[in-house]
Amino acid sequence: MTTFDDREAGFESKFALDQDQEFRAMARRNKLLGLWAAEKMGLSAESGEQYANAVVRADFDQPGEEDVFRKIAGDFKGSGMSVSEGEIRSKMDELASIARDQIRTGE
Repeated sequence: MTTFDDREAGFESKFALDQDQEFRAMARRNKLLGLWAAEKMGLSAESGEQYANAVVRADFDQPGEEDVFRKIAGDFKGSGMSVSEGEIRSKMDELASIARDQIRTGE
């Protein structure tokens, strides 16, 4: 193998690792977001866990995070709560950063 091949293999491995970490971070972000939303809606701890898992599953509906946003926003509206799009998106960004840090540190 040449040095170029070694470098290429190294970059491919790093890319795969980065993608895996990002996937896990977004799943964790969605769980944290679900727990946040459940607390705002006044769900019990057990119901909150179930709800958070449903938010994680909602991310598999379509590519991107819009499916998660729609679920959270729709559930807030369905429970009679008025939570702005900005507040939800801001919380999504905040929790994404926290989740990435947690994944990087192995939490």
